[in-house]
Amino acid sequence: MVCMAGLDGFRDLILGGSCVGCAAPGRLLCGTCLASLPDEASPHWPSPVPEGLRVPYAVAPYDGLVRDLVIGHKERNLVGLRDVLGSLLALAVLAALDASDVRGAVLLVPVPSRAASVRSRGRDATLDVTERARRSVQARGSGRYEVTLAPLLRSRPGVRDQAGLDLDERRDNLSGSMACSSGRLRRLARRVGSAHVVVCDDVLTTGSTVREAQRALAAAGVPTLAHATVAATVRRRSEAGPGGPPGGEAADSPGVHGESSASSLSPAPRHH
Repeated sequence: MVCMAGLDGFRDLILGGSCVGCAAPGRLLCGTCLASLPDEASPHWPSPVPEGLRVPYAVAPYDGLVRDLVIGHKERNLVGLRDVLGSLLALAVLAALDASDVRGAVLLVPVPSRAASVRSRGRDATLDVTERARRSVQARGSGRYEVTLAPLLRSRPGVRDQAGLDLDERRDNLSGSMACSSGRLRRLARRVGSAHVVVCDDVLTTGSTVREAQRALAAAGVPTLAHATVAATVRRRSEAGPGGPPGGEAADSPGVHGESSASSLSPAPRHH
């Protein structure tokens, strides 16, 4: 039998690979670190909560090993991490669907990456992870869901990188920055009819990004059921305003946060 420790050492020597969590040679994520990852998701509200935000689910705080996984995949181009990140994102999606007792067609709508980021990385990291999540949700759904990856959103030019921006700057940067492709939506409507829509991203910070995605979908006549992310940033108390879930109904979606009816995918009519 081949000694796994020796094989991992050989991989590290030849390929320069090591665990992103503990730096053990070999696999990008060793068995010990993999076993330490969370196995369930829950609502994680930003503070303050953007008005009308649908309930956001996340698996873990954006810290420690989970943060290393996200950064390794997105910034270091460690594409081998997309499966484990997809599995984590799937936990957030499943929590959202279970909370609303959803059955039937489900659309996972990834937050669009900036064109410059896609060009520099040679891929859309969020799209990749959302596709892995789709497979995982479909497999774990026990026949309750028919899950479709739906890249309906596109970023408009001029959006800056969000890193280093404060709350107000993030909100201003993203305001009106996304649009829903009417052509893709019409094709999807013919194929699916109606579906439960979950917006997907890697990290929830202020909620501005997913709220803008929610707005762009609502402008096209598609309400959002919930948001799903791998991790959520925990802001220091001195930075945070009033937190927790909003008491009122979401402004551009029917019902409150437990709404379970599927939404029609027919594009909203244009008004001239």
